Order: sequence, then structure tokens, then C-alpha cells
Amino acid sequence: MNTLTDRYLAATLRSVPVQRREEIASELRASIEDMIEDRTGSGQDATTAEREVLTELGNPDRLAARYADRRLQLIGPTYYLVWLRLLKLLLSFIPAIVGVVVAVVDVAEGKGAGAIGSGIGTAIEVAVHVAFWLTLTFALIDRFQPVTDLPEWTVDQLPAAPVHRDIALPDTIASVVMLAVAIGYLPFQHYQSWVHDTDGSNIPILDPALWSSWLPVLIAVLLASAIFEIVKYRIGHWNWSLYGVKALLNVAFTVPVAWLALDDRLLNPALAERLNWLADADNRNTLGLIIAVSAAAIMVWDLIDTAIKTRRHTA
Repeated sequence: MNTLTDRYLAATLRSVPVQRREEIASELRASIEDMIEDRTGSGQDATTAEREVLTELGNPDRLAARYADRRLQLIGPTYYLVWLRLLKLLLSFIPAIVGVVVAVVDVAEGKGAGAIGSGIGTAIEVAVHVAFWLTLTFALIDRFQPVTDLPEWTVDQLPAAPVHRDIALPDTIASVVMLAVAIGYLPFQHYQSWVHDTDGSNIPILDPALWSSWLPVLIAVLLASAIFEIVKYRIGHWNWSLYGVKALLNVAFTVPVAWLALDDRLLNPALAERLNWLADADNRNTLGLIIAVSAAAIMVWDLIDTAIKTRRHTA
């Protein structure tokens, strides 16, 4: 359900202490239902009664402040909610846009990784300026024009009640970032690794011959996995179809890696010339076995964990 009452409750509860939300939700819902019942008992239409009751209760942010015993007076109650809403809106995009622009310009000027720091620093500086000047503006308005005809709050301004998600946005972002790092590392290690030849030239960790066979396939699987994470988040919960796709992607990545490791074809043969312990065939076989077993164990653990989540949601 996503009724006006549900939306009103959601808008109110988001601003009250977490430990009191259940208590307040029960109390407020019961009060609303009683008030609606009183009106419908007098012959009023249920839909109209609901709108009038919620309108009478007023802005849910003000109601939440009363429940939390919190005063809405940073610069004064008249403009507080307008100031807060505008501050959130401006901070949601202006610092990020300016920071990205600065970082891009610095990259174009050849500053390299330092561009990231300057971009972040600029974004923070812009956020401080936005907060300061907006607050000062509203303080002056509140001081010299304390009374004004602001638009009245109506129930049509209620946001939709949040949809419950089993898949959190931070988890999705973390997964996509890790996959992006893995995709980027595959070509990166070919040009820059921690092993160098006697003349200082780079020795790739993975066998360069794999670029004509398995490495493009693995990159494609990782890219498909990143897209899968985004689609999974949009759906919002696990189902057996998603589980099947995840299992297929896991197998498509793990099986080639394990097979190449066991067949001594994953790592660059040139590493044996610089790392003495890899010159021994038994050591290489042991390392390949460790890589294969580790990859298989991670895949199995991930699939079991995902199966439990899927079963829990579909049960």
C-alpha cells in the first residue's frame, strides 16, 4: 500500500529518533484512523476525510519536531523548513559539479592523480560557501522581513513512501567499484607491476599470451557482472532468476581462472626468471593449486550466501 496515510507516516518518521519510530508510528496511525472514522461516521467520503485529517495535522516535518521535542529555530521557525529544503537541494549537486570540473581541468593540465585531491578540496570549499551564504541570506530575510505569506503545506507535497529494498545502495556501489578496479587492473598490470626485469622494464604478472585468448573474456565477464549489480539494485530484491544469472557469471569467471592456474598458464613464465621460488615446478604447481582452490572457495561461499538470501526473500 502507498496511501496518503502511509506517505504521511513515512514523511514524519524519517525525522524522529529511530528508537521511538515504532511507538510513534502506532500512536500516529491509530490517531489518524480514529479521526478519519469520526468524519466518515458523519457521512463524509473516506478519501476526502483522509485528506482533511492529514491537512489538519499539518506539515509532517513540524509534527516530527514536536514528537522529538526539537525546535525548528536555526534562523527562526518561519523560514527554517524552506532554508533546510533549499540547502539540501543545492548541496546535492553544486559541490559535486564544481569538483568534477576542477578535476577534469587539472587532468587536462597534466596534474595526474593530484587532480583528484584538488577536485575533492574544491567540492568541500564550495559546500562550505553554499551553506554559509544561503544561511546568511535567510538570516537577513528573517531579520528584516519576519512576516511573509509562504505557500501553505498540502498533502500533495507528500513524497512516496520508500520502497523496502533487500539490496542496499552502499553494497551495490562497493561491488561495482571492486569490479571496476578488477577490470582496470588487468590491463594495468601489463604495463606496471611490482616485478621488474634487470633493465628496469616491467614484467606483467599474468601471461601476456592470454590477451589473445582468455583475458578479454574475463574482462567481459567482469563488465557483465558490474551491469548485473546495477540491474539487481534496480529490481531491489533477490529472486531465483537473478541467482541463476549470478551463478552463471561466477562460474564463467572462476572456472577459466582455476583451469589456467592448475595448468600453469595463468602467471607470466618470465616471473620465474626474477623470482627464484617460481623457477621450481613444484612451487608453481602449489601456487596454481592455491589460486584455484581459493577462487573455487570464494565462488561456493558467495553462491551459498546468495542462495540463503534468495530463499529468505522468496519463502
